[in-house]
Amino acid sequence: MASDGNQSGTPTFILLGFSQYPEIQVPLFLVFLFVYTVAVVGNLGMIIIIKLNSKLHTIMYFFLSHLSLVDFCFSTVVTPKLLENLVVEDRTISFSGCIMQFCFACIFGVTETFMLAAMAYERFVAVCKPLLYATIMSQKLCALLVAGSYTWGIACSLTLTYFLLELSFCESTFINNFVCDHSVIVSASYSDPYVSLMLCFIIVSSLGVILTTYVFIFIAVIKMPSAVGRQKAFSTCASHLTAITIFHGTVLFLYCVPNSKNSWLIVKVGSVFYTVIIPMLNPLIYSFRNKDVKESVQKLMNHSIQLC
Repeated sequence: MASDGNQSGTPTFILLGFSQYPEIQVPLFLVFLFVYTVAVVGNLGMIIIIKLNSKLHTIMYFFLSHLSLVDFCFSTVVTPKLLENLVVEDRTISFSGCIMQFCFACIFGVTETFMLAAMAYERFVAVCKPLLYATIMSQKLCALLVAGSYTWGIACSLTLTYFLLELSFCESTFINNFVCDHSVIVSASYSDPYVSLMLCFIIVSSLGVILTTYVFIFIAVIKMPSAVGRQKAFSTCASHLTAITIFHGTVLFLYCVPNSKNSWLIVKVGSVFYTVIIPMLNPLIYSFRNKDVKESVQKLMNHSIQLC
């Protein structure tokens, strides 16, 4: 049953974004357009490279291709609206549009957290149980882990969206951000903000799985008698650890630290980082640190040059 605040009329939100800084609207537009272009090219390029190169048809790249797909979708849900609001004066967004943006952003955001957890488990098996790797990481298990990440993302998003729809809002509300994030939607309502605790629990639970997995990996690596073996094991986990640190560090700061300690400018910068910058960084992190991907990119570029 809808709340009284939503029964009185459909609310309209006004995304303030970076409107307080009119002198940097155009530079920000150009920067974010460049970042979004790199994110689209990088993530779609990663998917294409993995698809075309049979050498990359392995379990690790199977997960990486889905991570790239999630990053592309995540960025596409948020960035176009951000770019639009930087060049137009009317920054209103309908209640349904705001809720839909949150719903899809939440799907891909939560999916990414658990996709990273699945990738952490794959690294755990590769390092700690190398002789059983092919047996444990079967095609069926990998498909279940990926499907489970998407399913959990959808389930969490629908649950959180349902609770957001139960909140009460004024008919016209300013949102001091560029994205319909759960925290700013809750702050725009005058209902009990218990939704924040739910999302924080989801984030911490996925991070708990990842940290537990890497504790076992670290113990197994330390026990390796060969220094070369230890270095190789750490190297195989470096890209994934970098991606996890950047993504979860930013998200934990935004969602699990009380808002009273953060200015709205810091919240906006953090939101830009995890919704716009990180989807661009992930393909760069994995490609720059991966010899096979770099060789595939080089071959593809050489082939394109020859065709021209």
